[in-house]
Amino acid sequence: MPAPRLQGGLRLCRRPLPRYAVSDMELGTKGERKIATTDEKSNRGPWRDVDEADWQDWRWQLRNRVRTEKLLNELLKDAPEISRLRRAVVRTYPFAVTPYYFSLMKTQDAGDPIRLQCIPDPREITFSLGGVEDPLEEGRDMPLPGLIHRYADRCLAMVTHTCMMYCRHCNRKRFWKAGKAEKARLGAMIDYVAATPGIREVIVSGGDPLTLPEPVLDSFLGALRAIPHVEVLRLGSRVPVVLPMRITPSLVRMLRKHRPLWFNTQFNSPRELTKEAALACRRLVDAGIPLSNQSVLLRGVNDTCETMRELLYGLQRISVRPYYLFACDPVRGADHFRVDLWKGMEMMERISRSTSGLCVPRYVMDVPGGKGKMPLQTFSLLNDSFLS
Repeated sequence: MPAPRLQGGLRLCRRPLPRYAVSDMELGTKGERKIATTDEKSNRGPWRDVDEADWQDWRWQLRNRVRTEKLLNELLKDAPEISRLRRAVVRTYPFAVTPYYFSLMKTQDAGDPIRLQCIPDPREITFSLGGVEDPLEEGRDMPLPGLIHRYADRCLAMVTHTCMMYCRHCNRKRFWKAGKAEKARLGAMIDYVAATPGIREVIVSGGDPLTLPEPVLDSFLGALRAIPHVEVLRLGSRVPVVLPMRITPSLVRMLRKHRPLWFNTQFNSPRELTKEAALACRRLVDAGIPLSNQSVLLRGVNDTCETMRELLYGLQRISVRPYYLFACDPVRGADHFRVDLWKGMEMMERISRSTSGLCVPRYVMDVPGGKGKMPLQTFSLLNDSFLS
């Protein structure tokens, strides 16, 4: 029996798509509406009956984030003692998880890599290796609130402290309760950059800059692009990972206006490389916006050769360049994620010997005091076992 035909005479392939592939049907052709399969809906847990149009609407996702202890306890069904300990964590470090990202989790597995990254953990307040609030000493390099000018040719603008989801390993947990940046602060940042001719690159970060209203972000990027000595913009966002629906055609068109613009994101687990994430990344790449990935090496999430290699291969398949792998910063509240530096070096040494160079990120440690990113690598040529 021949394969059925779609409109226009194209045959419908019966072979399932590869795990990381994105079909043309998923690209959002005008007038088209994607229908979720039964299997896809069953993976949504408590949201399995949500209409597909709502599920794919980033505004719906944002309104329905898991943000209360009551709802979180209902979803996880943890023991009362765990819930009590988690309540103490939330008093210090808030939480918010999108339904989309929550649906990727194996909720009953305390060691699930998705759960580890988004669910408050008692170790955030009970386990310490001496982490500090500001491990990179960013405060000392802020000529004005929210703007970090550490290197002569570039600066970083924290345009908001709000995120779509609060990652438990974040090195800026100290800002989670600070709220959004005021428009006046954004204006002050623009004035500073305009008055500092040495700055040729501005990194727009946060928080997550894609939580800003689209017109506000458009105006901010436009004002920076209008400064003659600003040559390049860079935007750092985890939205393709935690809320890929936010990468809409409208948003992409707006970002495209401000090229050359580089987009840095953070995939940490191969489980995050879903078809929704692949579609978000494809939209950006197709608009001429290059994507780089800056993973963090996290205990229990990606600290094995097998998991890291699967992540790196998956990133290459969706045209996202593995750029950096960061050693987890010694930030208070995230010490339980830290991996021994030598273990990380050994893992990346093994990967680099057997993996395409396009897949291998630079394993680095961000050093405070303006000293930059220190490469973490062994010296293979001095290793007898490597030469033998």
